[in-house]
Amino acid sequence: MALPGVLDPTPDHEAPAVLLESDVATVPQWRLMARRFRKSKLAVASLIVLGILYLCAIFATFLEPNHYDAQDANQANAAPSSWTWDKGPAICTKTQYLDKSVYKFKYRSDCAHGAPIHFFGKGFHYKLFGLIPTDRHFMTVGKGQKLLIWGADREGRDIFARSMAGARVSLTVGLLGVAIGTIVGATMGTVSGYFGGRVDTLIQRFIEILLSIPTLPLWLTLAAVLPRDMSVTKRYLVITLILSLVGWAGLARQVRGKVMSYVSSDYITAARAAGSSRKRIIFTHLLPNATSHIVATAMLAVPATIIAETSLSFLGVGMLPPAVSWGVLLTDAQDISTVELYPWLLIPAGLVVVAVICFQLIGDGLRDAVDPYG
Repeated sequence: MALPGVLDPTPDHEAPAVLLESDVATVPQWRLMARRFRKSKLAVASLIVLGILYLCAIFATFLEPNHYDAQDANQANAAPSSWTWDKGPAICTKTQYLDKSVYKFKYRSDCAHGAPIHFFGKGFHYKLFGLIPTDRHFMTVGKGQKLLIWGADREGRDIFARSMAGARVSLTVGLLGVAIGTIVGATMGTVSGYFGGRVDTLIQRFIEILLSIPTLPLWLTLAAVLPRDMSVTKRYLVITLILSLVGWAGLARQVRGKVMSYVSSDYITAARAAGSSRKRIIFTHLLPNATSHIVATAMLAVPATIIAETSLSFLGVGMLPPAVSWGVLLTDAQDISTVELYPWLLIPAGLVVVAVICFQLIGDGLRDAVDPYG
């Protein structure tokens, strides 16, 4: 038994799992940030939703009941499949007929005889992760019927399958573009804030020139001059570079302000006195201290990049067919009469909205976790 007034030390194996306020001085910074981030319920929920979207993008081909680029004239502008129960989950059988009163093809559903859904059934062949050949899919139906979870476009292509395939481009172009812009912006901002003088003046004037150029017209001009016959991979990389061209300027200015406040700190003075090189001071002392702010700012920049790619593809100068992105899918929804007749063509727009909101909420949560008093 511990004596009165003497603390009874707790053995390591009995240490409490929950961090107490008194532990703050001994807990790593990243754990404090994680604890503060978990307090934001919206940010945590957004992280889960965003994780599901990225999992769908990774396993897109497995989730697709039909190939995303397979055309079927018998399913042109077909509505989403109607669900029923026939000794298990099933979809209503669908037949196409011509409505002579308006001379348009319409569809007649028969739920009395449903087509059963097979989980992990066989479908078209593909390579999982580009390596493992297989023909298994999450959901399939028997031959003669087509499972259209979100309906079909004017060429009879599965919108759900195309949305999952498009997520690979739209969700990754934002991360890759912001990653490039973050590296450039953080480096330029640190160099500008540390050296000052003519170097700072030169970098800041260049940034001001970039920020004075309207962003969307600049992107449109650069994207419009790209050859129309450029391969999908090359176009994806070039569009990513175009989107990151201006995005780094704002971050560079923010990092510059942070670094200028660090330069006069005692630990920087001590590093100089110890003979540390400028390169070591920049990459070992200044950048790591600004990392938390950089991560939060970069997370808030991702949704803007996703919207930019979607806008360019929607206007016909971003990703082009046969490439698939959410912006490419929305080109079918440009005609208001088409949207009125086939509202399911707007589903990819809903995915864009969900992804952007999730990134913004996560960014807000990270910003509060990094600087709870800011």
